[in-house]
Amino acid sequence: MRAIVGVGAGIVAGFVIPIAFDQSTSIATAMLIGIVFYSISLFIGRRIAKNVPRDKRKKIATEGIIPFIFLLLAFMIIIYTALHQSLVLS
Repeated sequence: MRAIVGVGAGIVAGFVIPIAFDQSTSIATAMLIGIVFYSISLFIGRRIAKNVPRDKRKKIATEGIIPFIFLLLAFMIIIYTALHQSLVLS
């Protein structure tokens, strides 16, 4: 589930970040989008696992964070590059 949410966050970030932003603003925007989407996935994960024992429920917050981050970055770069390719080359 977190991998799919990471792909969605990367696509949204690729569309939202315009070429006019400087690097620090783009990074902050991508991080904010990532935090929002991760929070949503955490909420959904907790709702799904409400009948799971307490010791295993703590793992919900950390499982899948690495694929989420890498898929967010990969899809953000792919979408951003595809949208702004002609503007970057100029």
